[in-house]
Amino acid sequence: MKNLVFVFLALVGFAFNSNAQEKKKKNAKHDIEVLGNCDMCKKRIEKAAYAIKGVKSAEWHAEDQTLHVIIDENKTSTTLICEAVAKVGHDTGEVRATDEDYETLHNCCVYERKTE
Repeated sequence: MKNLVFVFLALVGFAFNSNAQEKKKKNAKHDIEVLGNCDMCKKRIEKAAYAIKGVKSAEWHAEDQTLHVIIDENKTSTTLICEAVAKVGHDTGEVRATDEDYETLHNCCVYERKTE
């Protein structure tokens, strides 16, 4: 009887564990907040996003300060994209650009940073 209970608990645990794992999508859509001002910002932000393997589409809109991406979640994550965009000087909702990277922006691209 003890063996039967043990097997039952093992099966329940296995089923629960397999359902708890998150399935990664090949064409996952995400919106990322990215601060910027102009068309030069748009080119720089999209270029940084496309440099990440697994990014299938990247389009930044100045009106809503949002980068819309389609990614293969098996190859990349929004965190990697945020880090790449921050490296070219643009703050994201997740990663803040370093002062050194921010200061490399052209005068027209200097945006008002949010306080930390």
